Amino acid sequence: MSATSDHRSEDLDLTIRHLADLIGFDTVSRNGNRALIDHMAAHLGGLGARIVILPDDSGSKANLIASFGPEDAPGIVWSGHTDVVPANEPEWKGDPFSARVADGRLYGRGACDMKGFAACAMTVAPRLARAALTRPVHLCFSHDEEVGCLGAPAIARHLAALPCPPELAIIGEPSMMRLITGQKGKIAMRARVTGTSGHSSFAPQHVNAIEHAALAIDLIAEHARGYAANGPFDPDFTVPHATMLVTMIEGGVATNITPEACSFTFELRSISGMDAEGDMAALLTRITDEVGGPMAARAEGAGIAFERIFAYPPMGEARGTQGFGRYADLFPDWGGKVSFGSEGGVFETLGGIPSVIVGPGSIEQAHKPNEYVALDQLQECVDFLDTIIDRLAAPA
Repeated sequence: MSATSDHRSEDLDLTIRHLADLIGFDTVSRNGNRALIDHMAAHLGGLGARIVILPDDSGSKANLIASFGPEDAPGIVWSGHTDVVPANEPEWKGDPFSARVADGRLYGRGACDMKGFAACAMTVAPRLARAALTRPVHLCFSHDEEVGCLGAPAIARHLAALPCPPELAIIGEPSMMRLITGQKGKIAMRARVTGTSGHSSFAPQHVNAIEHAALAIDLIAEHARGYAANGPFDPDFTVPHATMLVTMIEGGVATNITPEACSFTFELRSISGMDAEGDMAALLTRITDEVGGPMAARAEGAGIAFERIFAYPPMGEARGTQGFGRYADLFPDWGGKVSFGSEGGVFETLGGIPSVIVGPGSIEQAHKPNEYVALDQLQECVDFLDTIIDRLAAPA
């Protein structure tokens, strides 16, 4: 075995150990992530990184920014989130929060989405510390991405306020180590429909909340059909237009009572360049006028109210920017654009930082029982990050 092979084998072993440690922290979004953040901060700070911790209001969750290299030049961001989705499925073979290696894969909740990327960054961090970097690398790890990219805005604003803000961000979401240059945005909404109740034998005297919710849902479906028919379109996405759908509904208390209340959630997934906020506002106005108005006319207090659950922006095209051009020859093959969310749009919109996605593992393995990342994907990610270090350590 060559010295290079020995080195890569040691890298993979170290990455597996880092990933096992990270998976061992139960950072399901409903829980805190502070213990994991402190663990990573201790590792990176011990190597000499400049550490910034941005806690949320509760103090149980935080973002981490660990910077290596000079402060007087625009650098690059390596970004990941630390929270994971729940792991309650009975199909899990073993403890979801205890890493298991078998058949060339590492299993555990968050293995690919997306603690694998964080583990790779931790593996190469000692080389970041040793290198004579000409530009900084900012390792950024957030809380609450899975429930609406809630932590990333604080990171984006912090980076934008630096004397030399970064010129590119790499989001380590699972992409099978292919280059992704676009991501859809999302607005998630909840509608609360209030009617009047009574014995169902007197139904004409009541305002049926479920029936009026159905009318509103039909307008949402009509809006969605408009996107499919009229665009705007971007053929680089698997679904080349915006989408809108109802995702959950609840209402009624008994089979013989006219339902007084019904609630449902719905979402808009937007593409870059469209007016998502304007589209959503127009739809809500139409539902209020065509469904809520007649309800209110029949009974005091009846109608529809809307609540925004969360929103994050789409990620636009970074190719052609100066930051991307500095590393363009290092990126893997182009893999198109993705319909799932990431924090790239937040960095672009709030931080002015062009962003791309490159990360180990497949999104098809995310949010499933027995989530895994292939070990060769981890090795490929470490090798990719090493090329960036080599580029930044070379003469400018």
